[in-house]
Amino acid sequence: MRNRTRLTRLVAALVPTALLLAGLSAGATGAVGGGALHADAQLADANGQPVGWARFVEDASGAVHVNVHVRGLSAGLHGIHIHAIGACTLGTTPTFSSAGSHHNPLSHVHGLLSDGGPHAGDLPNLTVNGAGIGHLDGTTDEATLSAGQISVFDTDRSALVIHALEDDQVTNPTGNSGGRIACGVITAD
Repeated sequence: MRNRTRLTRLVAALVPTALLLAGLSAGATGAVGGGALHADAQLADANGQPVGWARFVEDASGAVHVNVHVRGLSAGLHGIHIHAIGACTLGTTPTFSSAGSHHNPLSHVHGLLSDGGPHAGDLPNLTVNGAGIGHLDGTTDEATLSAGQISVFDTDRSALVIHALEDDQVTNPTGNSGGRIACGVITAD
């Protein structure tokens, strides 16, 4: 009886650990010690020159925190979006068209209340100062790093794209944010 009790306790202690490890290997790429998921993007301009980086962290509630730092962009507000394809091919016309359209797996249309509004890839505008330095700290619950319908890590992954103009958050399909001036493929770390 004593050995059976020890075995029961051992199994009870090991099962949660085994389930956690199975969940991590089944799609939680980038998971670290408290369950948070992490990803990065190295941003480059149309000449392939580095202009900054982005860091993504999905917290336990499923919200994705986005931190972006750039240098060498024009002053003002710039639309910034997660795009549907993890490609930033140089020389494509229009620039960075290889990244596809906005990450929008739920097919939302801007400005319509009946379908929920924003695309999964919509983020707040990036603010760039007069010295060309920009920073964004934003949060979204419209996209995830973890597996699921709105994950940025679908079969063709995703990219982060910075646009030339401010995103008006209404006009379809891009918020009237102009051309694509920087791009980085989102990768799990």
